[in-house]
Amino acid sequence: MGGDVGIPTTIPAALAFIERYPQASLLLVGDSSQIEKALGEWQPKYPRADRARLEIRHTSEVVAMDDPVEVALRRKKDSSMRVAIEAVKSGQAQACVSAGNTGALMAISRYVLKTLDGIDRPAIATALPNQKGGATTMLDLGANVDCTAEHLLQFAIMGTALAQTSDDGHLPSVGLLNIGEEVIKGNDVVKQAAELLRASPLNFYGNVEGNDIFKGTVDIVVCDGFVGNVVLKSVEGLAHMLGSMIREEFYRSTLTKLAGVIVRPVLNRFRRRVDNRRYNGAALLGLRGIVFKSHGSADDYAFRHALQRAHDAVAAGVLDRIASTVVEFTRHQSGTK
Repeated sequence: MGGDVGIPTTIPAALAFIERYPQASLLLVGDSSQIEKALGEWQPKYPRADRARLEIRHTSEVVAMDDPVEVALRRKKDSSMRVAIEAVKSGQAQACVSAGNTGALMAISRYVLKTLDGIDRPAIATALPNQKGGATTMLDLGANVDCTAEHLLQFAIMGTALAQTSDDGHLPSVGLLNIGEEVIKGNDVVKQAAELLRASPLNFYGNVEGNDIFKGTVDIVVCDGFVGNVVLKSVEGLAHMLGSMIREEFYRSTLTKLAGVIVRPVLNRFRRRVDNRRYNGAALLGLRGIVFKSHGSADDYAFRHALQRAHDAVAAGVLDRIASTVVEFTRHQSGTK
């Protein structure tokens, strides 16, 4: 029910997801009459989507995008967001995906699911495309504006578990976002975090700068939520601007139309690679359950990718990885004292 559009986005995305992952099932939480109506309208466009794997859970309330956190948390106990998160806690669902109010989603998730042992604050993490053809995991992206050095260390632990989705022995590298690579750069919190990271069993690369995110210098970039959110919004704006410039420049005149025909396949590949919709879906890490936040303005293509990211996180055992990584780190710290 959440996001700027709601059901006209989430329902076609759900049907497309079910087509692609025939072994998965979805619990659609919200106004049952609206959901049933939308399924009837969109089902013909997704003939391979098995309706038997779509269960509807009716709720009487919805958390609005402008609802204060207190209202969402204390008053709307039968909201689609609250019930979906409770389904994760009870084990009826293995993950929750929402495009709704970010503050409310974080607050309700933290209240209902609680944080893992050894984690003080959940963090928002997502993947950003890099020049190496892969993606760089970045966190925090807005959940924690003011952070201590210990919080940044915990973010690095959780980011490592999220990025380490295979058992090939590769330990993801971690970079600490700073205004320079030199050890002397940064404020006191960043300097202290660097010391903690160097003393940890994590694969700490050192300080990195903003351009390293897209170079693919490291697998994980750690920062506080204020800086991370500014970076994320800047990237989204840049991607939109590039897309507009490409369309304008290559289709302006007869000559450029011809050039556009010639280079169109290359441009299409480039646009697909930098399309931020393919990277939609930020993980709320540090909770006793898997929760993914979709961008509020996501279309059905983007929301489907958020569903896929949640599915992949469950399949990779991210929750267990984070818990075991925290335990391993705690043992290492105890052994060094």
